[in-house]
Amino acid sequence: MAGLLVRHFRTLARYNTLANRRLYETCARPGDAERKKRRPAFFGSVHGTLNHIMVGDHIWLARFGGEEVPSTRLDAILYEDFDELRRAREREDERMETFASGLDEEFLGHRIRYVNNEGKPYEDPVHLLVAHLFNHQTHHRGQIHDMLTQTGVTPPVLDLHRIIKPNRDR
Repeated sequence: MAGLLVRHFRTLARYNTLANRRLYETCARPGDAERKKRRPAFFGSVHGTLNHIMVGDHIWLARFGGEEVPSTRLDAILYEDFDELRRAREREDERMETFASGLDEEFLGHRIRYVNNEGKPYEDPVHLLVAHLFNHQTHHRGQIHDMLTQTGVTPPVLDLHRIIKPNRDR
């Protein structure tokens, strides 16, 4: 049976998929001009922040797979078209759930060496980096949530316990 941390990460992967689905449904409402409008946020707009989350996911999943990751600007726009970005998000969420389903205690006990986008070398525990993978998305979804309030569109409820329905039989 999978350990508690492994089960937790699998739950976060499922939550991530469902939260992204809700977020993208809401982000589709205001239209391209509103999504791309400059706002006071790290990545400048809803669209820029959605792309940044994808950049981060690509980097971390590649690192977890033992791949060397070429330096990508963290503010790169991978997908200019929202529908294309949304389809890519769905594929990436499937990839993240597959990654989480393959986690085990042994892998989480390792350390990963990598070079960040500023060229600094690091060596960190995998369990902390996997937690960061999910926390990173949550952090930036919160920023998008705030930017959506500036569009007049009501942001979606993204609380973990409102999206993941606990099994009441336990």
